[in-house]
Amino acid sequence: MSKKTLIRQQLESKMSSFSVLQNMKSPPTGWIKAVRDALGMSLEQLGTKLSTTKQGVLDMERREKNGSITLNTLEQAAKALDMELVYGFVPKDGSLEALIDRKAKELATEIVLRASNTMKLEDQENTSSRIAKAIEERADIIKRETPKILWD
Repeated sequence: MSKKTLIRQQLESKMSSFSVLQNMKSPPTGWIKAVRDALGMSLEQLGTKLSTTKQGVLDMERREKNGSITLNTLEQAAKALDMELVYGFVPKDGSLEALIDRKAKELATEIVLRASNTMKLEDQENTSSRIAKAIEERADIIKRETPKILWD
């Protein structure tokens, strides 16, 4: 087993616990305000815990809502609310392997079709089944090697 494969498998196991959260949306007001309101905590109380003013908390809540808050600030707010900030990535394809499979197939298709078009111009056209087999074989090679070109 290659080092890349092992690293990918270890990361995949960490990411899998986040996959159930993939479709969860943040509260419309943002997490800070939603949790603060749910706990019945005032702006002043949270401000005191964060060593800031009521206006500072309002600004923090506004920045979270519009997406300009930093992770560091979110982590400070979470601690002040006796919460843990959880941060992670979830592959849109469901897994890292599925992402790599898709990208490898896209690249393989591009490579094989480029060669196929050249052969077609030289009256050496391949059948669609041979092209499909060549794409599959090329994708397998690309998945094994995972070259940097895969992400261009």
